[in-house]
Amino acid sequence: MTDVAELTPRQIVAQLDRYIVGQAKAKRAVAIAMRNRYRRERLVGDMRGEIIPKNILMIGPTGVGKTEIARRLATLAGAPFVKVEATKYTEVGYVGRDVESMVRDLVEAAIRMVQDERRDEVREAADAAAVERVVDLLFPETRPAGAAQPINAFAQTLGSIFGNAYAPPSSTPAGAPPGGATPPPENARSIREQARSDVLRGFYDVRQVDIEVEESPQLPIGMMGGMDPAMGGGADMSEMLGGLLPKKRTRKRVTVAEARRIFAQEEAGKLVDMDAVKREALRRAGENGIIFIDEIDKVAGKDGNRGPDVSREGVQRDILPIVEGSSVATKHGTLKTDHVLFIAAGAFHMSKPSDLIPELQGRFPIRVELDSLSVEDFKTILTQPQNALTEQYRQLLGVEGVALTFTPDGIEQLAVYAMQVNEQTENIGARRLHTVLERLLEDVSFAAPEENGPVTVDAAYVKDKLEGIVTSPNLSTFIL
Repeated sequence: MTDVAELTPRQIVAQLDRYIVGQAKAKRAVAIAMRNRYRRERLVGDMRGEIIPKNILMIGPTGVGKTEIARRLATLAGAPFVKVEATKYTEVGYVGRDVESMVRDLVEAAIRMVQDERRDEVREAADAAAVERVVDLLFPETRPAGAAQPINAFAQTLGSIFGNAYAPPSSTPAGAPPGGATPPPENARSIREQARSDVLRGFYDVRQVDIEVEESPQLPIGMMGGMDPAMGGGADMSEMLGGLLPKKRTRKRVTVAEARRIFAQEEAGKLVDMDAVKREALRRAGENGIIFIDEIDKVAGKDGNRGPDVSREGVQRDILPIVEGSSVATKHGTLKTDHVLFIAAGAFHMSKPSDLIPELQGRFPIRVELDSLSVEDFKTILTQPQNALTEQYRQLLGVEGVALTFTPDGIEQLAVYAMQVNEQTENIGARRLHTVLERLLEDVSFAAPEENGPVTVDAAYVKDKLEGIVTSPNLSTFIL
């Protein structure tokens, strides 16, 4: 993750250029928007709260890089990011997802991001604790004497009702007789140190051991009635009850290596303060979050129309307060959307931005038109980006011993065919390169395990594999 505070708009564009071909105007717009966040964070006083993000409307056909620009920008900035489709939402009163769920999705993305960061911070301590638990399994007689665990009365009650799977664990450690901890033998310390060293170097990795894995239990359906799934629902009842609801314990037989991994995850969960994670996630989502609303043109409708257009305008009216800035209740707390950056995108083939309701138009003051891709753009996409498709296939087939080489004339012929198919059928932009390349290398991919060796993709090879399909409109419609 790169600290966006260290990047100028020119440097942000340079980073985006590594993955996205062309579209300089769109890259400049998002780079300025991201730099403005840095500028706002450095302000002091009341003006900081008054400055709101300048939301962006991207206009362009599918497959030209709209989504990729937003996703790469979020990755570059280390910001919570969600992509949603406007067509999935319905007006209040209709059956379907409500628009506030996009904000809840953003909070969930922020929770996962912060939780992963906190787990990385405690990874070393969690791994050490996991090793100790593995040693306890292998050599229980060396277990240090410990105090009995407190009894959870609510857990005991649930255990008596729903079965022993929900009963609290015994307060006496496994391997120790009832009545207290057993004094370890005199040489227990040296045995334990040697065992710890053996576990760390993988000596016991393949040995099978029995462990108990904790799982969050689902309450019976009768106890979950009336809960709103969007606000947490029955699936998160255990979180709402806190420590009252016990974990379900499942006994598994696994290798020591797998047990160590499971124990490390459990120990990391104990070391991470989830309340602090939620507070930081809510702050980060509210200050740095990015919501990408795709297919916004599909909900654009003219005033006075009837039928589905009424619902479309209703969706726009419901989106409007979210974009303007409002407080949305989530199961982790309330999030204000005043400083969330919204990037909307659409092809606007059948409609135009002015067909959106005026209030929503005004909330996307920055409008950027993305260019359609040319043959030269396709050639660049195939070869220059860090994740170029030709390089992906070269490395994939290289695993099987296939030395794949693309010649310049082969690249050009591929680009010409991709453009030709886009013109004959539906224009899906750069995504057409995926289908063309997959069809081109189908035989090589199938036979690679048995017939590895050098394969050169030149113009003659491309014509031999694709010309019959590309020149037949009926075939290209269904195959490419």
